[in-house]
Amino acid sequence: MHALTLASFLFFTGLVAFITWRITRRDDHHSTSGYFLAGRSLTFPLIAGSLLMTNLSTEQMVGLNGAAFADGMSVMAWEVVAVLALVALALFFLPRFLRSGIATVPQMLLIRFDKDTQLICNLIFLLAYAVILLPIILYSGAMGLQGMLDLQGLTGIESDSLLLWLTVWVVGLIGSVYALFGGLRTVAVSDTLNGIGLLIGGFVIVYFGLQAVSDGGGVMAGWETLKESNPEQMNSIGGPEQQVPFSTLFTGVFLINLFYWTTNQQIIQRTFGAKNLAEGQKGVLLTGLFKLLGPLYLVLPGIIAYHLYADEGVVADEAYGHLVFNVLPPYLTGFFAAVMVGAILSSFNSALNSTTTIFSLGMYKGVINKDATEDQVVRSGKIFGWIMAFATMIIAPLLAGQESLFGYLQRMNAIYFIPILAVVLVGLLTKRVPPMAAKIALVGGCLMIAVGYFVPPFNRIPEIMNEFHFVASVFVILVATMLLIGKWRPRQTEWVHEDSGAVDLTPWKGAIPSGIILVVLVIAIYVAFAG
Repeated sequence: MHALTLASFLFFTGLVAFITWRITRRDDHHSTSGYFLAGRSLTFPLIAGSLLMTNLSTEQMVGLNGAAFADGMSVMAWEVVAVLALVALALFFLPRFLRSGIATVPQMLLIRFDKDTQLICNLIFLLAYAVILLPIILYSGAMGLQGMLDLQGLTGIESDSLLLWLTVWVVGLIGSVYALFGGLRTVAVSDTLNGIGLLIGGFVIVYFGLQAVSDGGGVMAGWETLKESNPEQMNSIGGPEQQVPFSTLFTGVFLINLFYWTTNQQIIQRTFGAKNLAEGQKGVLLTGLFKLLGPLYLVLPGIIAYHLYADEGVVADEAYGHLVFNVLPPYLTGFFAAVMVGAILSSFNSALNSTTTIFSLGMYKGVINKDATEDQVVRSGKIFGWIMAFATMIIAPLLAGQESLFGYLQRMNAIYFIPILAVVLVGLLTKRVPPMAAKIALVGGCLMIAVGYFVPPFNRIPEIMNEFHFVASVFVILVATMLLIGKWRPRQTEWVHEDSGAVDLTPWKGAIPSGIILVVLVIAIYVAFAG
């Protein structure tokens, strides 16, 4: 069984690598536009595939299904509410970002505020990606692979710690090669290929999982069994004691999703590489359509695992890998593990590519060597990327023991998500708010949330009011503070958002109708599962 699993794993992994190399081998990897923005050539299928796969890594597959194992259908909020954020990206944020011709979010803050605001935002992103995002991607990927491939049995390594370290380093090194030698288009192409495999594999797992629930009686019989035996698990409305209470959908959960899909460099860099605004909008809204399917392959398997293994002592973040290993035939287990490696690599190399972009264009070219040539800028990104990759591979295994991987990720992300979102929103919606307000919000917001999480007695506040309501309150305070400073000490002249001429800004005619349809579908899904 192990030989067949391993053979199918190696075949699919190698196939994706070969096809990606064939498609991108003649791409421009030496200029900053070619390396960091794919030469502004991305069309909507590549944008949608890359957005989906950058998001759908193992912190989603393992973490969100683990959250569903513990709390049921209510955690689908992270998938379904994301659709609202994607509509906002297509209709409001993307036209303004492409008008500016930017490659990074901090560059937007340079255009709107000043160089010091850009520098602060660069440093926040780099620190957050190094300490929070990249290590979680590698750790969750290693945990998922250990369960799916039974790596202990396959390798004969009995030490959990040693196996975790080895898995993290192998995946990290492969992901680094993709990101640092290939550039954004290589990432986007491999993402799209893996995305097709992941969607197929995700639905195949649901099929076999429901078959296991019904003891071979069929998918619909399995679905009925889940609803009858675990009705509380199938409720989309989260209770106050759960990870995602329903009320938080309108506060912190919405704001974290809004940042993630509209202002997170790791995600939206592929939209900056759009051929034109219309292609970007189509890609973003197609991603929204796919996200509506998210509960089927990112939440339902966790509920199936709860039904099958809740009495066997399986912990939440091991549930998905346990389900895959037990319900899939060996040849499909290897295929799906290969797709999962692709998902891990996708998120890891996308985050690493974004990290090098921020460093090269924001720190190296902007601060360290302002006269750097194109080759020097790209080379600095590759060197910094390797440094960041090795640091990440050291930090990742130290995350072992977290109670809820996905909950930990969202909690830590809020520290920098909320301040950056507040500054970008106020910057785009006002003309007179000065740079001083943005700097106070960036630094003060990160400190406020960090103190609320970690410093007694202030860490009691998120527990009392719910941490998602807490971060939403911080967001309101930051926006109000910036607006007050704008009234008290406004810019001397109004900010004018000039068109850089980087791409054609003609919008897609179907953008607004498609956005409305997606919002209606979000509401319909919540109503359908409300119990």
